[in-house]
Amino acid sequence: MNYHITDIASAINASWLQAGIDGHVSHLLIDSRKLVFPGGTLFFAIRSANRDGHQFIDHLYHQGVRHFVVSTPVDPVRWPGANLLLVDDTLSALQLLAARHRSQFSIPVIGITGSNGKTIVKEWLNQLLEPDQLIVRSPRSYNSQIGVPLSVWLIQPAHQLGIFEAGISRAGEMDALEKIIYPTIGVFTNLGMAHSEGFSSMEEKLEEKWKLFRHAEAVIYKKGNTLVDNWLREANHSRGSLFSWGSEESADMHVYEIFKADSYTVARIRCGTAEFQLSIPFSDEASIDNALTCCAIMLYLDVPVQRIMERIPQLHGMAMRLELKEGINHCSVINDSYSADLSSLVVALDFLSQQKQHINKTVILSDIPETGLTSVQLYENVSRLLQRYGVNRLLAIGPVISDHADLFRAAMIQVQTFISTESFLQHFDELHFHEETILVKGARRFAFEAITAQLEMQVHQTVLEINLNAMLNNLRQYQQQLRPGTKLMAMVKAFSYGSGSFEIANLLQFHGVDYLAVAYTDEGVALRKAGIHLPVMVMNAASSGFSSLVEYGLEPVLYSLPLFRKFESFIRQEGIQYYPVHLEMETGMHRLGFESSDFQELLVLLKGNSFRIQSVFSHLAASEDPRHDSFTHDQAELFVHYCSQIEETIAYPFIRHIENTAAILRHPQWQFDMVRLGIGLYGIDSSALHRLALDEVSTLRTTIAQIKKLSPGETVGYGRRGIVTDEALIATVRIGYADGYPRVLGNGTGRMLVKGSLAPVIGSVCMDMTMIDITGIDGVKEGDEVIVFGHGLSVSTLAGWAGTIPYEMLTGISQRVKRIYYQD
Repeated sequence: MNYHITDIASAINASWLQAGIDGHVSHLLIDSRKLVFPGGTLFFAIRSANRDGHQFIDHLYHQGVRHFVVSTPVDPVRWPGANLLLVDDTLSALQLLAARHRSQFSIPVIGITGSNGKTIVKEWLNQLLEPDQLIVRSPRSYNSQIGVPLSVWLIQPAHQLGIFEAGISRAGEMDALEKIIYPTIGVFTNLGMAHSEGFSSMEEKLEEKWKLFRHAEAVIYKKGNTLVDNWLREANHSRGSLFSWGSEESADMHVYEIFKADSYTVARIRCGTAEFQLSIPFSDEASIDNALTCCAIMLYLDVPVQRIMERIPQLHGMAMRLELKEGINHCSVINDSYSADLSSLVVALDFLSQQKQHINKTVILSDIPETGLTSVQLYENVSRLLQRYGVNRLLAIGPVISDHADLFRAAMIQVQTFISTESFLQHFDELHFHEETILVKGARRFAFEAITAQLEMQVHQTVLEINLNAMLNNLRQYQQQLRPGTKLMAMVKAFSYGSGSFEIANLLQFHGVDYLAVAYTDEGVALRKAGIHLPVMVMNAASSGFSSLVEYGLEPVLYSLPLFRKFESFIRQEGIQYYPVHLEMETGMHRLGFESSDFQELLVLLKGNSFRIQSVFSHLAASEDPRHDSFTHDQAELFVHYCSQIEETIAYPFIRHIENTAAILRHPQWQFDMVRLGIGLYGIDSSALHRLALDEVSTLRTTIAQIKKLSPGETVGYGRRGIVTDEALIATVRIGYADGYPRVLGNGTGRMLVKGSLAPVIGSVCMDMTMIDITGIDGVKEGDEVIVFGHGLSVSTLAGWAGTIPYEMLTGISQRVKRIYYQD
């Protein structure tokens, strides 16, 4: 749905600082990094404790956004043509607009609240009901004062049911969320201790949460909580009816028997005249409750019992966030730096106790917010937990936990305190981590990512140096070859051709690249986490990563009919409209891409879907080779044909691109709307024309571990393949095939630069070491630097010795090799 900017101004009671272009709004934005469609976006400049949205107006304006809601008078002269709407509070304006949007629809809406289980019940309920109707629901756990309006904005005329969750942390917050969601059916999951600090009592917390159901026709809840049951008996707290479930016979859905096995649960249920047995694919209490809540909702909605019995066993759990990684100094690191509360701490400590690699266990823990306990009660509980799970050392970060260090000392736990994450990092080298299992657990605001990065960092004397000035020179060399208006997509897949991730992307972003491309979703996620806001195309997206794609605003390539349908189904389930995707067409590469036999069916699918086609592209198979120019010409012609048919079908413009690095120089006539620059960024001229002054970006360096003097007849390395014929000096250097130095370069095939001279490899390349013959090179000593490639030894030369291409050499450098970035 589109709203005219004047209608929006009226809906949010705004005054006009400046009336700019005439336009419609279909997208709301509060985070400048998540901009997708500038022309139809309305940006709310929201102030928070950590940032002021007003500071991003200029950036967004230059990206094409023309509609802004502000709470501070700004100078409109800076942004000609922009619509600037002034309100008292931008968050309230966002909520008001979402409530206005909700009022346009009369579909059933389920509103879910409670202390725990909201997101899981919502996701499971969607899974259970989605086969029967088109559902819009909150993305992920969008249940906050900002998340709820952004969720409700997703409602479209085609939707038949809405499912939204609402979370609050203090009194007074639910009133706004109720007006936005305005549920026809309420679901109350439970009443627990989570987020209790903002309430004077559990009764106040219950009363505040129940406000969500003020206008609901019915509320579904679990019977058996004395406080909730008594509170409901004392007064009619909703105008609608109540539908309860529980073990009491008086419950509308009576669960009269439960049998638990190792991995599943059987519940026997009676509801009205119906009596049935339900198989639940979980055995933990929380999952059982959540599944039974879903069952109660389905019964209230008159879903046939047989259908409920068929679908509940198909429920699947949500992914765990705990990660175990190899750390520095023979440590193991458990990364749970997403949240800090008592419940999840127990889960993390249980996982820690399962790790038997090391005797010593260390926990790095931040302040734990919002538990409803006094700080003394809270940290007494924490100290008991740490003691129970055999934790030897606590590194406490935050002012509150630091104030209670004596509680941990009383539990015989070694404790060190730090006022902040920054203070911890300043003392990192003094903490002497060695052969221990380390659990890192902190509230989001403590940004423990910096700690895990230090713990997981691997130290290696072999380094890959990246000259950022050289890369910038190469970028500009290619930009000068482009026609005016042609966009440039930089290929940063495969760890930026072995050169790094966000460090390279950040340079390209700063210097005006239009798009980035990665091979897999996790590469794109890493860029987003590092603050890269450029559009990112994911060339090989798998269904297992769809949720991460959407969460991090990544744009997948769709290259087959099954993938198109699968992602379209996922997007529909997420309640998202116009998600940006790219279509890859098969024109002769015969790798990925829609085949000609699929094309007519693709056109049919394009007529009605949840996507916005950002680009259509293909790959040239041999653009660097003049022997195949006629084939390249045929590819380009077929690509043009595909694009014209797609344009007629979807009736809006999209980006066309087919050219790679070599084609930019050899076939400038097919630059179309955008080109893809890959290996050329790293100083490799794949066109072999040598028309550009390119600089190789990477230098791989290592050091000499030991020098030995060998006599004739002695051998070097495994299999005794290196035979010394004369007296020789042999240096062992710290690089092997585990670092990406190919084994094929052994036995004299490869050479390394030592003090400006080429020293041949002798013997077989080992996993972590390689031996070179330094006989006749003066002044070499242990610890001296050795250049594997770069600065006098081109990676192209090394690739030639190995019988491969520079791409493989660069991408093959192991990530255990430390990257160092520098500018001259």
